[in-house]
Amino acid sequence: MPPTNNPTLRQRRLGAELRKLRERAGLTATGAGELLGVNQARISMIETGRTPVSADRIHSMAHAYACPDTALVDALAAMTGRRSRGWWEEYREHLPVGLIDLAELEHHAAALRVALVVHIPALLQTTDHARALFCEAVPPLRQYEIEHRVTHRIKRQGILHREDPPPYTAVIHESALHMGYGGSTTVRAQLRHLLDMSELEHVTVRIIPFGKGSFPGTGQSIDYLLGPVPQLDTVQLDTHHGCEFLDAEAQLNKYRSVLDRMESNALKPAESRDLIHRLAQET
Repeated sequence: MPPTNNPTLRQRRLGAELRKLRERAGLTATGAGELLGVNQARISMIETGRTPVSADRIHSMAHAYACPDTALVDALAAMTGRRSRGWWEEYREHLPVGLIDLAELEHHAAALRVALVVHIPALLQTTDHARALFCEAVPPLRQYEIEHRVTHRIKRQGILHREDPPPYTAVIHESALHMGYGGSTTVRAQLRHLLDMSELEHVTVRIIPFGKGSFPGTGQSIDYLLGPVPQLDTVQLDTHHGCEFLDAEAQLNKYRSVLDRMESNALKPAESRDLIHRLAQET
Protein backbone atom coordinates (compact mmCIF):
# COMPACT_ATOMS: atom_id res chain seq x y z
CA MET A 1 0.00 0.00 0.00
CA PRO A 2 1.35 3.48 -0.84
CA PRO A 3 2.51 5.73 2.01
CA THR A 4 0.25 8.39 3.53
CA ASN A 5 1.72 11.88 3.27
CA ASN A 6 -0.47 13.42 5.97
CA PRO A 7 -1.42 10.75 8.51
CA THR A 8 -4.26 11.59 10.89
CA LEU A 9 -3.79 11.76 14.64
CA ARG A 10 -5.44 8.33 14.90
CA GLN A 11 -2.95 6.84 12.40
CA ARG A 12 -0.02 8.48 14.19
CA ARG A 13 -1.28 7.16 17.52
CA LEU A 14 -1.43 3.60 16.15
CA GLY A 15 2.18 3.91 14.98
CA ALA A 16 3.30 5.39 18.29
CA GLU A 17 1.72 2.52 20.24
CA LEU A 18 3.48 0.00 18.00
CA ARG A 19 6.77 1.79 18.64
CA LYS A 20 6.16 1.52 22.41
CA LEU A 21 5.61 -2.24 22.08
CA ARG A 22 8.85 -2.60 20.09
CA GLU A 23 10.85 -0.54 22.56
CA ARG A 24 9.46 -2.50 25.54
CA ALA A 25 10.70 -5.63 23.79
CA GLY A 26 14.18 -4.11 23.63
CA LEU A 27 14.27 -4.19 19.84
CA THR A 28 15.62 -1.64 17.39
CA ALA A 29 13.69 -0.92 14.21
CA THR A 30 16.32 -2.93 12.33
CA GLY A 31 15.98 -5.88 14.71
CA ALA A 32 12.19 -5.78 14.46
CA GLY A 33 12.42 -5.72 10.68
CA GLU A 34 14.61 -8.81 10.68
CA LEU A 35 12.09 -10.70 12.82
CA LEU A 36 9.20 -9.63 10.60
CA GLY A 37 10.95 -10.00 7.25
CA VAL A 38 10.81 -6.31 6.31
CA ASN A 39 13.41 -3.58 6.23
CA GLN A 40 14.01 -0.92 8.87
CA ALA A 41 12.47 1.78 6.69
CA ARG A 42 9.18 -0.12 6.58
CA ILE A 43 9.08 -0.35 10.38
CA SER A 44 9.79 3.38 10.67
CA MET A 45 7.04 4.25 8.16
CA ILE A 46 4.54 2.14 10.10
CA GLU A 47 5.54 3.77 13.40
CA THR A 48 5.08 7.28 12.03
CA GLY A 49 1.65 6.40 10.65
CA ARG A 50 2.74 6.97 7.05
CA THR A 51 2.24 3.38 5.91
CA PRO A 52 -1.13 1.64 6.36
CA VAL A 53 -0.80 -1.62 8.25
CA SER A 54 -3.14 -4.63 8.27
CA ALA A 55 -4.67 -6.31 11.31
CA ASP A 56 -2.69 -9.45 10.51
CA ARG A 57 0.53 -7.44 10.52
CA ILE A 58 -0.40 -5.99 13.93
CA HIS A 59 -0.79 -9.49 15.36
CA SER A 60 2.52 -10.57 13.80
CA MET A 61 4.28 -7.56 15.33
CA ALA A 62 2.72 -8.20 18.73
CA HIS A 63 3.89 -11.82 18.59
CA ALA A 64 7.41 -10.77 17.60
CA TYR A 65 7.44 -8.22 20.43
CA ALA A 66 6.14 -10.82 22.95
CA CYS A 67 3.23 -8.58 23.95
CA PRO A 68 0.88 -10.49 26.29
CA ASP A 69 -1.88 -7.83 26.36
CA THR A 70 -4.41 -9.33 23.95
CA ALA A 71 -7.01 -6.62 24.64
CA LEU A 72 -4.54 -3.91 23.60
CA VAL A 73 -3.42 -5.86 20.52
CA ASP A 74 -7.01 -6.41 19.41
CA ALA A 75 -7.76 -2.70 19.91
CA LEU A 76 -4.72 -1.75 17.82
CA ALA A 77 -5.77 -4.21 15.11
CA ALA A 78 -9.17 -2.52 14.99
CA MET A 79 -7.43 0.80 14.19
CA THR A 80 -5.83 -0.52 11.01
CA GLY A 81 -6.61 0.21 7.38
CA ARG A 82 -6.51 3.29 5.24
CA ARG A 83 -7.85 6.62 6.39
CA SER A 84 -11.59 6.58 6.96
CA ARG A 85 -13.43 9.04 4.73
CA GLY A 86 -15.58 10.37 7.53
CA TRP A 87 -17.69 13.50 7.18
CA TRP A 88 -14.91 15.53 8.82
CA GLU A 89 -12.66 15.10 5.77
CA GLU A 90 -14.72 17.66 3.83
CA TYR A 91 -13.48 20.31 6.29
CA ARG A 92 -9.78 19.45 6.02
CA GLU A 93 -9.00 22.40 3.72
CA HIS A 94 -11.12 24.85 5.72
CA LEU A 95 -10.36 24.25 9.41
CA PRO A 96 -7.29 23.73 11.61
CA VAL A 97 -6.14 20.12 11.54
CA GLY A 98 -6.69 19.78 15.29
CA LEU A 99 -10.45 20.19 14.85
CA ILE A 100 -10.47 17.49 12.17
CA ASP A 101 -8.51 15.12 14.40
CA LEU A 102 -10.86 15.83 17.31
CA ALA A 103 -13.94 14.94 15.25
CA GLU A 104 -12.33 11.65 14.18
CA LEU A 105 -11.36 10.79 17.76
CA GLU A 106 -14.89 11.54 18.99
CA HIS A 107 -16.35 9.34 16.26
CA HIS A 108 -14.27 6.35 17.41
CA ALA A 109 -14.40 6.98 21.18
CA ALA A 110 -15.91 4.33 23.43
CA ALA A 111 -17.07 7.05 25.83
CA LEU A 112 -16.46 10.76 26.46
CA ARG A 113 -15.95 12.83 29.60
CA VAL A 114 -15.73 16.62 29.43
CA ALA A 115 -15.33 19.38 32.00
CA LEU A 116 -15.67 23.13 31.44
CA VAL A 117 -15.83 26.17 33.68
CA VAL A 118 -16.89 29.11 31.49
CA HIS A 119 -18.28 27.39 28.39
CA ILE A 120 -21.04 24.94 27.51
CA PRO A 121 -19.50 21.75 26.02
CA ALA A 122 -19.28 21.87 22.21
CA LEU A 123 -21.41 18.75 21.76
CA LEU A 124 -24.21 20.34 23.81
CA GLN A 125 -24.25 23.78 22.17
CA THR A 126 -27.01 25.21 20.01
CA THR A 127 -26.18 26.63 16.60
CA ASP A 128 -26.75 30.21 17.77
CA HIS A 129 -24.62 29.72 20.88
CA ALA A 130 -21.76 28.27 18.82
CA ARG A 131 -21.98 31.11 16.32
CA ALA A 132 -21.86 33.70 19.12
CA LEU A 133 -18.69 32.07 20.48
CA PHE A 134 -16.93 32.03 17.11
CA CYS A 135 -17.81 35.69 16.58
CA GLU A 136 -15.60 36.46 19.60
CA ALA A 137 -12.51 34.74 18.15
CA VAL A 138 -9.14 36.52 18.25
CA PRO A 139 -8.08 37.39 15.62
CA PRO A 140 -11.57 37.83 14.14
CA LEU A 141 -12.83 35.15 11.77
CA ARG A 142 -14.38 36.02 8.43
CA GLN A 143 -18.04 35.17 8.05
CA TYR A 144 -17.48 32.08 5.90
CA GLU A 145 -14.87 30.84 8.41
CA ILE A 146 -17.41 31.23 11.21
CA GLU A 147 -19.99 29.22 9.24
CA HIS A 148 -17.47 26.44 8.51
CA ARG A 149 -16.73 26.14 12.23
CA VAL A 150 -20.39 26.24 13.21
CA THR A 151 -21.43 23.51 10.78
CA HIS A 152 -18.43 21.38 11.76
CA ARG A 153 -19.35 21.71 15.45
CA ILE A 154 -22.99 20.79 14.85
CA LYS A 155 -21.98 17.76 12.75
CA ARG A 156 -19.72 16.61 15.61
CA GLN A 157 -22.84 16.41 17.75
CA GLY A 158 -24.13 13.62 15.54
CA ILE A 159 -22.32 11.01 17.65
CA LEU A 160 -24.82 11.70 20.46
CA HIS A 161 -27.79 10.98 18.16
CA ARG A 162 -26.61 7.89 16.28
CA GLU A 163 -27.96 4.40 16.93
CA ASP A 164 -25.01 3.44 19.14
CA PRO A 165 -24.10 6.68 20.95
CA PRO A 166 -21.14 6.60 23.34
CA PRO A 167 -21.74 7.39 27.01
CA TYR A 168 -21.17 11.13 27.46
CA THR A 169 -20.57 12.84 30.81
CA ALA A 170 -20.27 16.64 31.07
CA VAL A 171 -19.26 18.50 34.22
CA ILE A 172 -20.02 22.21 33.86
CA HIS A 173 -19.46 24.98 36.37
CA GLU A 174 -22.49 27.16 37.06
CA SER A 175 -20.58 30.20 35.76
CA ALA A 176 -20.88 28.80 32.20
CA LEU A 177 -24.66 29.01 32.53
CA HIS A 178 -24.46 32.76 33.23
CA MET A 179 -22.05 33.85 30.46
CA GLY A 180 -24.77 35.33 28.24
CA TYR A 181 -23.32 34.56 24.80
CA GLY A 182 -25.64 35.80 22.03
CA GLY A 183 -28.11 37.61 24.31
CA SER A 184 -31.06 36.50 26.41
CA THR A 185 -32.97 34.68 23.64
CA THR A 186 -29.92 32.59 22.72
CA VAL A 187 -29.16 31.94 26.40
CA ARG A 188 -32.68 30.69 27.13
CA ALA A 189 -32.63 28.43 24.09
CA GLN A 190 -29.20 27.10 25.09
CA LEU A 191 -30.30 26.30 28.64
CA ARG A 192 -33.42 24.52 27.39
CA HIS A 193 -31.35 22.55 24.91
CA LEU A 194 -28.97 21.58 27.72
CA LEU A 195 -31.95 20.35 29.72
CA ASP A 196 -33.26 18.34 26.77
CA MET A 197 -29.87 16.73 26.14
CA SER A 198 -29.48 15.88 29.84
CA GLU A 199 -32.65 13.79 29.61
CA LEU A 200 -31.06 11.40 27.09
CA GLU A 201 -30.17 8.06 28.64
CA HIS A 202 -26.55 8.14 27.51
CA VAL A 203 -25.92 11.81 28.42
CA THR A 204 -25.08 12.87 31.98
CA VAL A 205 -24.86 16.57 32.82
CA ARG A 206 -23.60 17.63 36.25
CA ILE A 207 -23.25 21.20 37.44
CA ILE A 208 -20.67 22.47 39.94
CA PRO A 209 -22.60 25.21 41.74
CA PHE A 210 -21.27 28.51 43.00
CA GLY A 211 -20.06 28.14 46.56
CA LYS A 212 -18.23 24.84 46.09
CA GLY A 213 -14.91 26.58 46.56
CA SER A 214 -11.69 25.46 44.92
CA PHE A 215 -11.25 22.35 42.82
CA PRO A 216 -8.76 21.22 40.14
CA GLY A 217 -9.35 21.91 36.47
CA THR A 218 -10.51 25.52 36.83
CA GLY A 219 -8.11 26.88 34.24
CA GLN A 220 -9.03 24.98 31.09
CA SER A 221 -11.62 22.88 29.34
CA ILE A 222 -10.92 19.15 29.24
CA ASP A 223 -12.11 16.56 26.73
CA TYR A 224 -11.28 13.01 27.78
CA LEU A 225 -11.89 10.48 25.00
CA LEU A 226 -11.93 6.90 26.18
CA GLY A 227 -10.49 4.27 23.87
CA PRO A 228 -11.41 0.58 23.77
CA VAL A 229 -8.65 0.01 26.35
CA PRO A 230 -7.26 2.59 28.84
CA GLN A 231 -3.88 2.74 27.08
CA LEU A 232 -5.61 4.24 24.02
CA ASP A 233 -7.39 7.05 25.87
CA THR A 234 -6.70 10.63 24.71
CA VAL A 235 -6.98 14.01 26.43
CA GLN A 236 -7.76 17.08 24.35
CA LEU A 237 -7.21 20.54 25.80
CA ASP A 238 -8.43 23.78 24.22
CA THR A 239 -5.77 26.47 24.05
CA HIS A 240 -5.59 29.88 22.41
CA HIS A 241 -3.29 28.39 19.75
CA GLY A 242 -5.54 25.40 19.00
CA CYS A 243 -6.15 21.82 20.13
CA GLU A 244 -3.56 20.02 22.22
CA PHE A 245 -3.67 16.22 22.44
CA LEU A 246 -2.10 14.22 25.28
CA ASP A 247 -1.72 10.45 25.59
CA ALA A 248 1.23 9.74 27.88
CA GLU A 249 0.31 7.40 30.75
CA ALA A 250 1.12 9.99 33.43
CA GLN A 251 -0.96 12.63 31.65
CA LEU A 252 -3.93 10.29 31.29
CA ASN A 253 -3.76 9.38 34.98
CA LYS A 254 -3.57 13.05 35.93
CA TYR A 255 -6.64 14.09 33.96
CA ARG A 256 -8.65 11.07 35.08
CA SER A 257 -8.00 12.24 38.65
CA VAL A 258 -8.88 15.84 37.80
CA LEU A 259 -12.18 14.79 36.25
CA ASP A 260 -12.96 12.50 39.17
CA ARG A 261 -12.41 15.35 41.62
CA MET A 262 -14.47 17.78 39.54
CA GLU A 263 -17.34 15.28 39.44
CA SER A 264 -17.11 14.85 43.20
CA ASN A 265 -17.80 18.61 43.53
CA ALA A 266 -20.76 18.55 41.15
CA LEU A 267 -24.46 18.20 41.88
CA LYS A 268 -26.19 14.94 41.03
CA PRO A 269 -27.84 14.84 37.56
CA ALA A 270 -31.38 15.52 38.86
CA GLU A 271 -30.19 18.43 41.03
CA SER A 272 -28.23 19.77 38.07
CA ARG A 273 -31.35 19.73 35.88
CA ASP A 274 -33.28 21.61 38.58
CA LEU A 275 -30.61 24.32 38.63
CA ILE A 276 -30.54 24.66 34.84
CA HIS A 277 -34.36 24.79 34.74
CA ARG A 278 -34.46 27.54 37.36
CA LEU A 279 -31.88 29.63 35.49
CA ALA A 280 -33.76 29.16 32.20
CA GLN A 281 -36.91 30.53 33.83
CA GLU A 282 -35.06 33.49 35.31
CA THR A 283 -33.26 34.46 32.08
